[in-house]
Amino acid sequence: MSERLWAPWRLEYVAGGGDAGGCIFCDKPALSDDDALILHRGQHAFAVLNLYPYANGHLMVAPYRHVPMPGDLNAGERAELWQLADDGITALTTAMAPHGFNCGMNLGRVAGAGVEGHLHLHVVPRWSGDTNFMPVLADTRVMPEHLSRTLDKLRAAWPA
Repeated sequence: MSERLWAPWRLEYVAGGGDAGGCIFCDKPALSDDDALILHRGQHAFAVLNLYPYANGHLMVAPYRHVPMPGDLNAGERAELWQLADDGITALTTAMAPHGFNCGMNLGRVAGAGVEGHLHLHVVPRWSGDTNFMPVLADTRVMPEHLSRTLDKLRAAWPA
């Protein structure tokens, strides 16, 4: 008997339909928070769950303005981007108790940016022993919690 891992929400991404030609970080703020998986809206930037996460709780912070590089941010955008990253770390710590975090930006397609024209910061919670054989052998990640449950937990834990 073979085991199956089901992750139907990844099909659009794997099939190449995740990029409809627009910019997800420009388009998401026009949607409802639930439809866009938005955790928090600030004045200059917002925090959103990654629809195709590397780990449960993987969130991203992006400015509303479409800019490709950190040097293109104005002072308000820069300050709020980092404040929301810090708030995300606080919410993740409260809601999910990770042992550490990976935080970073992929600037340009060659650096791994899936959305290369709109700067965004990834905040990925990590747990001791969370590296398993799936990403190594099958380029597959095992997600133990549905995105809607993670969204609810992190919204409840988001700093006021």
